[in-house]
Amino acid sequence: MEFTKVTALMKATALEFAILTGHLVLYPSGIVAERLAPAPAPSVAPGRRPVLLLHGFVDNRSVFVVLRRSLTRNGRDCVESLNYSPLTCDLRAAAELLGRRVDEIRARTGHAEVDIVGHSLGGLIARYYVQRLGGDSRVRTLVTLGTPHSGTTVAPLADAHPLVRQMRPGSEVLRELAAPSPGCRTRFVSFWSDMDQIMAPVETARLDHPDLLVHDVRVSGIGHLALPVHPTVAAGVREALDADGPEAPGASAEEPGATSVA
Repeated sequence: MEFTKVTALMKATALEFAILTGHLVLYPSGIVAERLAPAPAPSVAPGRRPVLLLHGFVDNRSVFVVLRRSLTRNGRDCVESLNYSPLTCDLRAAAELLGRRVDEIRARTGHAEVDIVGHSLGGLIARYYVQRLGGDSRVRTLVTLGTPHSGTTVAPLADAHPLVRQMRPGSEVLRELAAPSPGCRTRFVSFWSDMDQIMAPVETARLDHPDLLVHDVRVSGIGHLALPVHPTVAAGVREALDADGPEAPGASAEEPGATSVA
């Protein structure tokens, strides 16, 4: 059994390294803000809800190249990304920026609601917007990929950065998010991986809150960087965004609220 675990870890690590190498190549292309989609003609009824992609710490929109292609090829006409400044020092400020972008998308497209997919810190920013800034009236579904919902203890030397401190267990921001949130209307789907070495412990990427409508999806055998890239995860994200009910399809009867997808 131990040999199997070590082999799986080696494979996941090798995949993470390959993805990191490719992402470093693409990273410069994601620094500049993207061109926004034009508004639909007034006579055309809106299609599926727009999707807004939100990257993680010290990253940019280039991390979503694969996922974005998957969404557009499967019927999502409006998929956009938001870059928040690498100089951002407060998660709340990024959440306010997200709120302004959501309102702009709604005004431009005519949709009352949007869907959001956030990777790592991006999921936490989006969650703050939904829970603390009234975003639940504008966001139908929030999908998080490897987001430290309960805080991560990885890389203690990184505490010099204010955003990292806000991702630590017990931070003021996480205490705000753990506070009661009655009547929150947004659906949450949280993908977490059993080999995510950025999430310490890995279960911190599960979302557990009594007032939120949550479906946790367990991913096996891949790391943190692979979550927005892996094709099976992309399929799970599409399924989650298309689901109308409280649970994403494919929930396991043996472990309610969690599904192995890779």
